[in-house]
Amino acid sequence: MTTDSRNKTDTSSSQLDDNSDSWIIKTRRVFSRAFGRMKDDMDPGDESDIALKKKRFVIISVFGIIMAVIAFFISLSIAAGGVIPISDAISSLVSSIGKHGVNLNEEERYIFDSRLPRALAAIAVGAGLSIAGCMYQAIIRNPLVDPYITGVSSGAGCLAVAVGAIGASIPFMGADNLYLVPIAAIVGGLIAFGITMLVAECSGGSATNYILAGVIVGFAFSSIQTIFISMAKDNFSDVMWWLYGSFAQITWENAWLVFIPVLLLSLVSMLWAREFNLFMMGEEQAKQLGLNVTLFKRSMMILASILTALCVAFVGIIGFVGLVVPHACRMALGGDHRLIMPASIIIGAMLMLFADIVARMAMIPMELPVGAITAIIGTPVFAYMLIKKGREYDG
Repeated sequence: MTTDSRNKTDTSSSQLDDNSDSWIIKTRRVFSRAFGRMKDDMDPGDESDIALKKKRFVIISVFGIIMAVIAFFISLSIAAGGVIPISDAISSLVSSIGKHGVNLNEEERYIFDSRLPRALAAIAVGAGLSIAGCMYQAIIRNPLVDPYITGVSSGAGCLAVAVGAIGASIPFMGADNLYLVPIAAIVGGLIAFGITMLVAECSGGSATNYILAGVIVGFAFSSIQTIFISMAKDNFSDVMWWLYGSFAQITWENAWLVFIPVLLLSLVSMLWAREFNLFMMGEEQAKQLGLNVTLFKRSMMILASILTALCVAFVGIIGFVGLVVPHACRMALGGDHRLIMPASIIIGAMLMLFADIVARMAMIPMELPVGAITAIIGTPVFAYMLIKKGREYDG
């Protein structure tokens, strides 16, 4: 290669580098101008508002966790069967776990076999109903709906009452099987949800259609359930106990079937928090941003319905938790589901633990249905929230 050709090559290389540098500089200028416009257009209070909501989330989460831990230890130490000092209850719990539940003394057995599974079930059900309610409120875009809006509770109650009241059975399961009523409740809840979804989709698939379809299906199953109740004889009290919710029948034989699946599905649902934020912006905008709205809506409703069915299967129908908790978290934290969903799980677990404690201790030695306690607590709280923020939901 000659000297002239080398010089030409070096010159062209330097020009290319200069062009590349200028292109990078121009690109940086464009982005900096765009970012500058965004900052100019942004409300000066937006950043402070986001920071405030994050601080609220931290406060709510820390408060909820601390109160849930306190309620957990109270639940271990206080019950209609007797009161054990919290320090002794903790000591018995640690020693019984260390012994793997074998060769326990009377106090350890009482804590490990009776109170511990009940407390764990209360945590899971409170978290599950709260996150299911949060998901339904986002999908239907209405903060006043609860996990039972699609008729899941009516369907679950109908088949559970059929099994408990008139002795109906499920194929391949004996009449005295421990899991007969829970499986019937799950099947009934999913059947009711399937019918609701079919009716809603056939009528257009809008949020209003889902609500109306759920109301219709719920009324239908509730009517059939009333017929079964009127036919009940020896099991009437057990049936009514299940319909108002109770953790009295929870043992280790069914506690793990509540705790593990419900808590796992509750945590997994938070993976779609960003998609929920997109969905809340409106279906058209969500589509433009790349979200498959139809698939997302159907998938999340199925997930929330399975979660609800699992919650009611073993403990019965417990109202207001799935309505009040996510609604309160939404009021405090705004519309970001990355904050609302974990906060709902924490507060829901805390509330259910305290409600179960009140149900056991309010009228010793008689135990009250925990669903009645949540309704008594939830009604005035929800009324206050509705009066305070209800105008924001007009139109």
